[in-house]
Amino acid sequence: MPEVPEGLRYTPHDVWLREGNADTVRVGLTAVRVEQLADVVYVSLPQVGEDLVVEDTCAQVESTGLDGLWDVLAPVSGVVTATNPLLATTPDLVQTDCYGDGWLFEMESDDPEELEQLLDSDGYAEHFSES
Repeated sequence: MPEVPEGLRYTPHDVWLREGNADTVRVGLTAVRVEQLADVVYVSLPQVGEDLVVEDTCAQVESTGLDGLWDVLAPVSGVVTATNPLLATTPDLVQTDCYGDGWLFEMESDDPEELEQLLDSDGYAEHFSES
């Protein structure tokens, strides 16, 4: 089974988030999803200042293993505060370091209750094993 680090929160849609200062969270793709993508060749990220709604498409990933783009769904609602500038020139960081330099964007969460509804590492591993 792919790595599922502790201390992160997860969605059933293979997105992780790491809580930071105040209501800020960093968002990325899980190793489970990355293994399914093959070679990532392009990542489309949301704009800084963009309002996101939980489970709406907020980013897209193109890989050689997919016909078209894979939609990334927002893990929580809030405003995008930063995007990962490294992905413009090295989108494969999503694969080679999905929990580190391959993060997608940061956002300020609007609703702390949405964070509480996400899966912890054990819950995500269990969800993954059932899928």
